[in-house]
Amino acid sequence: MRNLLWVLCAALLFACRQPNTDSARPLEIVVPSSVSTLDPRFSTQSIDVKVTRLIHAGLVGLDPQTLQPVPYAAQSWRFVDPSTLQLMLKGGVRFHSGRPLRPNDVCATLRALGDPALGSPYRSIVEAIDRCEPRPDNSVVIHLGSARATLLTDLEMPILREDQAGAPAGSPLDGLGPYQVTTRDDDRVELTPSNTGVLPKPAHALTVRTIRDANVRVLRLMAGRSDIAPNSIPLTLLPALEGQPGVTVTARLGANVTYLLLHNERSPLDRRAVRWAISQAIDRDLIVRTLLAGRAQAAFGLFPPQHWAAGSAPQEPLMDAGKARSVFGGLRSTDGPMPEPITLLTSTDRSRLPIARAVAQMLSDAGLPTQVAPLDSGALFERLDRGDYQIAILQMPELTEPNVLRWFFHQSAVPGEGGVGKNRARYRSARTSELLDQAQAEPSHEKRAALYAAVAAMLQQDMPVVPLWHEDQVAVLSPRARGFALSAEGRWLAAAAIP
Repeated sequence: MRNLLWVLCAALLFACRQPNTDSARPLEIVVPSSVSTLDPRFSTQSIDVKVTRLIHAGLVGLDPQTLQPVPYAAQSWRFVDPSTLQLMLKGGVRFHSGRPLRPNDVCATLRALGDPALGSPYRSIVEAIDRCEPRPDNSVVIHLGSARATLLTDLEMPILREDQAGAPAGSPLDGLGPYQVTTRDDDRVELTPSNTGVLPKPAHALTVRTIRDANVRVLRLMAGRSDIAPNSIPLTLLPALEGQPGVTVTARLGANVTYLLLHNERSPLDRRAVRWAISQAIDRDLIVRTLLAGRAQAAFGLFPPQHWAAGSAPQEPLMDAGKARSVFGGLRSTDGPMPEPITLLTSTDRSRLPIARAVAQMLSDAGLPTQVAPLDSGALFERLDRGDYQIAILQMPELTEPNVLRWFFHQSAVPGEGGVGKNRARYRSARTSELLDQAQAEPSHEKRAALYAAVAAMLQQDMPVVPLWHEDQVAVLSPRARGFALSAEGRWLAAAAIP
């Protein structure tokens, strides 16, 4: 009710004044959390990746509909043989400083990413590259030391200047993207259009503004002070916004998954039966219909059904609250009295807290007492990385290339154990890791699909995490931004094409 009253106030505010349609004003994107880094070599949080891809560009981009590799800073490419890729660079491409893009920049960036001394979390994407050879014809030749089926998609990673590629984290970096940074503070990033030759020069400057309160984001949109709210308005408010003058709600299916992260090495979560019971206790359909306003699909696996790597898992989640209660009741009979309640970690985002509380209540009702602990994102991810948690609710926001499963589920990717990755579940399956290794090296699309189907079957059997739902990509737009369209993974490059 309180949220609806705020929306009504916003509507009255809008009716009493004309929206700010000043065409000279930068377009404004409003988001709920701050950008933590503008360094693409270290950007792993969703908002950081989205902003850095406005400022920087790679050799390859991702088609906003199919998510297949498309030419970006590279004009074309060809595989000389299965282990040799030649890429011709576009002519006339320049960094924001005016310095031309050269083959040496490409090779220096790939070397820097693979350097353990730099410590980039993206080191794994270049580990298969044996060497990068700059050519005088404005091309580069990449020689693989081991098979890497995802090489083209990997080359979406932004290219930096040769003299900056190995600079310490947080150093100022020249970019190839359609915008360059003019101002940055805790709650704002100001971007101005740049003509680098990778994409056409944008027509408008852009501001990315952090506003933590969802009601204030709604007010700014309806008053014409902000223009784009990408996945940053609570879904329960959307019905009240649809049809309001001055805003447009647009949506599409999303390539993402919200899931419960479970610590697979802490009792009682180290038991597969308990992890399965947690999955069976959660009424995903009820949460989708109510707290997500129907703008999601209940998940039966990590990939949405339309993804080519989804496999042939059952087409609906398995829910059986009775079986869950039986399993949780058995914990009392075998382990004695139930210990302190399980703690479910979540973010402090106000739109996410009701969802976490609903999940905790469903688990408690099924016999697994659960309490919610909201944390800011920095503290949350620090605890997850060091294994100081039991359950957490998270989202994989960009489920594009299925090789990302290696990052989250390979036994060599446990944080703090020398590998590269975020296997925070501490899931250690030799068979799943073997399948992920094979899929990463397999050049045949059909064979990769079969391998990922086998991975999906293993993950469904072991349930190291509990898939919950796939949320739609939803944006609320002002009249100035009606040409904006979200891509399948939710990135914002469409802002550069707004006339």
